Amino acid sequence: MAQNLMPPPTQAENHTRVNSSFIGALEKKALLWLAARMPAWVVPDTLTAIGLLASFLIFASYALTYFDKRFLWLASLFFVLNWFGDSLDGTLARYRKIERPRYGFFVDHIIDSISEVLIFIGLGLSPFLRFDLALLALVSYLLASIYVYLTTYVNGVFRISYSGIGPTEMRLIAIAANTVVFFSGNPTINLSVTTMTLYDLVAIGVILIILTLFLINAVSTAMTLSVEDRQAHRAKKLQEKAARIAHRKTLRDERAMRRAAAKAARQTSSRVRLKVD
Repeated sequence: MAQNLMPPPTQAENHTRVNSSFIGALEKKALLWLAARMPAWVVPDTLTAIGLLASFLIFASYALTYFDKRFLWLASLFFVLNWFGDSLDGTLARYRKIERPRYGFFVDHIIDSISEVLIFIGLGLSPFLRFDLALLALVSYLLASIYVYLTTYVNGVFRISYSGIGPTEMRLIAIAANTVVFFSGNPTINLSVTTMTLYDLVAIGVILIILTLFLINAVSTAMTLSVEDRQAHRAKKLQEKAARIAHRKTLRDERAMRRAAAKAARQTSSRVRLKVD
């Protein structure tokens, strides 16, 4: 079942980045401003490490809210640090023109996956969010990530955001939820079938948004690829047919030339014999 999943070099190294999130333009300006002021000793790998460290600190902060909810403020602070490291590493590499496209893409998204696991499990260990909902949120986020990576492979387009929502917006949602829960005390809401906290409902909303976007975009992309592949298959068949027709014509022309040459040779031979006689 193993397949060759290595993208063509131009696709792996020169994919198009698309970020149409709500704050994408403002974020890009901020990242370029920061990249221009980074000291020389700070390299992209340094920022990647900072982003990963921040993920561990978010995990620890959420877990420690079991003892004191003020750790929510640390979790929010470390979300900012995570954004700083995770978003700035690629910008700094492009700003300094020291990109390592395949290495950067691979390492960055391996780190992203680890960070997602740490953050959602940390949330599940907190007293604010049910562990099963935290895991469901993790699964939905990983599904969305897989979709992004697959479309990068098949289309050469790395789309960072969908419907205006990207990783930065997700961090802002988490920070807003932390703030609301800290001041509200994460009130319990009695539903007809069960009881949920405010954070549970926020998580369910995020899960539904992510899964809806995932399903809509996955089906749309599959249909587009199906049409494109059928068109490419028909074009290939037409090219093959045209090539066969051209080949047969070439063979006919060659046979005609050989017959003409043979006829000319016979005529020449006949004239030579007549002269001899």
